[in-house]
Amino acid sequence: MITRHTTLMQEMQKIGVIIIGALIVAVGLNLFLVPANVFASGATGVAQILSSLLPLSTGVWLFLLNIPIAVLGWIRVGKLFTFYSFLHVALTTFFLEIVPVQALSQDILLNGVFGGVITAVGAAIALKWGASAGGLDIVALVLAQQSDRPVGTYFFLLNALIVIAAGLLFDWESALYTLVTLYVGSRVIDAIHTRHVKLTAFIVTKKPDEVREAIHKNITRGITRMPARGGYDAANKEVLMIVITRYELYALEQVLKVVDDKAFTNIVNTAGIFGMFRRDK
Repeated sequence: MITRHTTLMQEMQKIGVIIIGALIVAVGLNLFLVPANVFASGATGVAQILSSLLPLSTGVWLFLLNIPIAVLGWIRVGKLFTFYSFLHVALTTFFLEIVPVQALSQDILLNGVFGGVITAVGAAIALKWGASAGGLDIVALVLAQQSDRPVGTYFFLLNALIVIAAGLLFDWESALYTLVTLYVGSRVIDAIHTRHVKLTAFIVTKKPDEVREAIHKNITRGITRMPARGGYDAANKEVLMIVITRYELYALEQVLKVVDDKAFTNIVNTAGIFGMFRRDK
């Protein structure tokens, strides 16, 4: 079973990772993207544009933009996920005010590439530990829940608006380099953590009852149980099949580490689902 001490240690580790992720995002912005006038994806890019037009800093705008988004996420996505996502935003705002805005290179392409890589690393490690960088990530997820279209479609549309705004308000060169930043950042996130909305986990375990009970206590998803036999040792096992969202993958990993760290788990991308699937997560 997952003890209170284990849970506390996991939460402390998660907060530590979120702090590091927020610092990395701030470094990528203030040392690369902001000095070069290249815009990041999501709410961070919107905050950069507003900061260029209005007196408040990028960090302050980022915090203000995420207040209504956090309320939306609290209601529609999940309280714990939204809390950690907003914590990431608040810490990013803090570090943006601390890290000086200073260009390390005058080459706009280098700034766009390195800025995209660094900010994506900061966002992706938070996502891998059960949070996100907030902002349009949550908005896209809610829109995907409403229509059941891929969340990537909404990421593309929302970020396309940022690119168009950058081109209209400033210059099209900045908009084109923003596209480079978005592409590089998406590839980095793909490498660190899956971006698919739905995943299917096949868990081969000798402790099916314990694993099923622990999963149901931490993740509100249905489980299909299938009898299995080991090909090497001929031991009786079960395969537990569960479909989850990417935001629940971290919770599933932690459950398996505690309950059955010898369980073999295969995570596959799910192209589509027919039938009953909870969409309020």
